Amino acid sequence: MISADPQLTAQSWAIYLPLFVALPLAAAALTVIWRRAWVERTLMVGVPLAVLTGGVALVCLHRQVPVLAHGVGGYVPGIAIPFASDTLSAGMLVITGMATMMSNIFLICTGEDRYRFVPSLALMLTAGVNGALLTADMFNLFVFVEVMLLPSYALLALTGTWRRLGVARMFIVVNLVTSTFLLIGVGFVYGVTGTANLAALVGVAAKDPRAGAAVALVLLALSIKGGVVPVHGWLPRAYPATSPGVMALFSGLHTKVALYGLYRIYATVYGGTAAPWMPVLALVVVVTMVVGALSTVGERRIRSALAYQMVSGVGHILIGLVVFTSASLAAGLFYMAHHIVTMGALVMGAGAIEKTYGTGRFDRLNGLIKRDPAVAVVIALGLFSLVGLPPTSGLWGKVGLVTATVAASTNWLNIVIVIAIVLSSVVSLIAVQRLWGDVFWGKPMSRYRPDDAASGRGDLMPLPEDHRVSARLIAPGAVMAALSVAMFLGAGWLFPVADRAARGLLDLGPYVQAVLR
Repeated sequence: MISADPQLTAQSWAIYLPLFVALPLAAAALTVIWRRAWVERTLMVGVPLAVLTGGVALVCLHRQVPVLAHGVGGYVPGIAIPFASDTLSAGMLVITGMATMMSNIFLICTGEDRYRFVPSLALMLTAGVNGALLTADMFNLFVFVEVMLLPSYALLALTGTWRRLGVARMFIVVNLVTSTFLLIGVGFVYGVTGTANLAALVGVAAKDPRAGAAVALVLLALSIKGGVVPVHGWLPRAYPATSPGVMALFSGLHTKVALYGLYRIYATVYGGTAAPWMPVLALVVVVTMVVGALSTVGERRIRSALAYQMVSGVGHILIGLVVFTSASLAAGLFYMAHHIVTMGALVMGAGAIEKTYGTGRFDRLNGLIKRDPAVAVVIALGLFSLVGLPPTSGLWGKVGLVTATVAASTNWLNIVIVIAIVLSSVVSLIAVQRLWGDVFWGKPMSRYRPDDAASGRGDLMPLPEDHRVSARLIAPGAVMAALSVAMFLGAGWLFPVADRAARGLLDLGPYVQAVLR
């Protein structure tokens, strides 16, 4: 029941914001101390569900109270570790909580949760994500990003194969170097301005060129972590090399936290004014969309193709920042939510195929539409959503980006952005048609050739008629595909939430007042 006094309600809720970090950390510790399968699985599902529920409650509360803020320990602003929630961060808690819960369920269905420390690592990852979404301090954003990355290094090399260990090394090197850039940038910001508190940095980059240069380094580091072209190569190499469940977890969290940081920091430190390097970002966004789509065409494995679609999606999401109007920001945020849901459905659908048939290669799969119609429906809905076709969330995501871009201005830059959206959609359609034709059309398989971990070729084996993808494996992906359809049907309710989040990035007064009070 919401109190009649919004401020009283805000104060009573704000003190619980640190629980979004403390609860997953405590659960991670419990799974290390008490190693029981039922305990670990309950926490792997229950903690993200609690985050999802808390996020929904915060989104509802922010209809009355724009921002909640709490300084840990009750210290004065500038010294306390600040946590702040608005519609944007609360909405991100909802969508990442959902993605985490379904990914963890998929890990349980595949049995990967029984690898040592996987439940603890997944819960620790959740803590880092929640902290990054709720912190109102640039340095603490760096800290929580590192809390998120540390368990990811172990999860990436989950089975300990040599290929995964090699990819994990590359992933570690890239993120360590990028995190160094991020920390140096935060240090420069503090050295120039005397603070890393986001509320105290409103508009500072537009007034002080030195602060603008320091912030640009921070945003560059987040862009690398987000996977923008031309610093995207680590993503399509690392994600498909790990297990499908871990890839689903990463696709919904890692790059999206970096993109959230880009939205939050840019909108705050530039205070609504355009950065001098914005044309460079516009070029990067256009190239990212097109290169990601084109690269998909050349892939021969389902999850590798999906990894390049993630890169293309990053470009779409950043259109909101390039155009930087209320409508474009709302469309970009809606597209981010759509992309998390869609990629989760596709990666888990592809994972169900790999788990059952031992491979995700196009040339070793065919006729699955007859053999596994439920999997075909999930993958079809996901591919429809990637391209932007009804009845999926991708349609309204792309329509929102195009209309917001055209409404902002008809200058040459916005025209190029619209052309890039259309071009990347057409190229993606060609790429996914090839995937669909190779994997799902044709005569149902009578023999199959699972991948061999050593040689990569494997032996040709007879395929029993009853050897099919189980309902248990396809269920998590089906839930995410159904959620995409629900977002299509409920866009009239969801876009106002995205618009409220966008207005919070443009009208920073309530954020400053709540954090610095």
